[in-house]
Amino acid sequence: MSYANILFEMADGVATLTLNRPDKLNSFTGEMHAEVRDALARVKGDPTVRCLLLTGAGRGFCAGQDLSDRAMEPGDEPPDIGAALETNYNPLVRTLRGLEMPVIAAVNGVAAGAGANIALGCDLVLAAKSASFIQAFCRLGLIPDAGGTWLLPHRVGTQRAMALAMLGEKLSAEEAERIGLIYRAVDDAELMPTATALARQLATAPTRGLALTKRAIYAAATNTMDEQLDLERDLQREAGRTADYREGVTAFLEKRAPTFEGK
Repeated sequence: MSYANILFEMADGVATLTLNRPDKLNSFTGEMHAEVRDALARVKGDPTVRCLLLTGAGRGFCAGQDLSDRAMEPGDEPPDIGAALETNYNPLVRTLRGLEMPVIAAVNGVAAGAGANIALGCDLVLAAKSASFIQAFCRLGLIPDAGGTWLLPHRVGTQRAMALAMLGEKLSAEEAERIGLIYRAVDDAELMPTATALARQLATAPTRGLALTKRAIYAAATNTMDEQLDLERDLQREAGRTADYREGVTAFLEKRAPTFEGK
């Protein structure tokens, strides 16, 4: 598939997916969803890719849904937004969450609506200090979607989640870092160099172990302590059988830097 709405490249074990509708603040259309799905399928199918970096072109990360796709004339039947979630946004969130590799969001500007929650659903979120996050759904009579009603209370607690969702106030990147919503806010000029360096670092790490770590940490949100201990046992058993674990132990004993292959 050729891409008109995204940019996609793979190098040094890192796949970089850039939402590329800068004149529309990278808001989603059906066509862009299709291109993102295709790119993510390529990521999943390529064993050389060991980290995904997601960002946006221009002055925004993503403004969510392109509402021109949902314009209504008087008397028109209302759109089935639930179907749009089932077809596009929910599979996207599940895919990012389920990728067997680290997924980094580099938020370069405004992230609003579903765009904010897609970014927040990534494993690590870096943001330029000029960036902002807005739960804009309340301005349209909608609820936060793309995982927003799960992510917000789990990250920042019920009260702050309610305020963000009901008031739709702009949250700065630095405040988002302070309250634990994102990993780190950096100077604007340092965003992509920092995100790229982090992605390359993770791409040379024991990726299989990182994937299992990702699975365990996300499972903790719903597991009891006993269930989590059982999961740790099972995943550690799997990790201990990897070639990377063998390499890590061997390198430690030989007092050299390990060379991990993500296997």
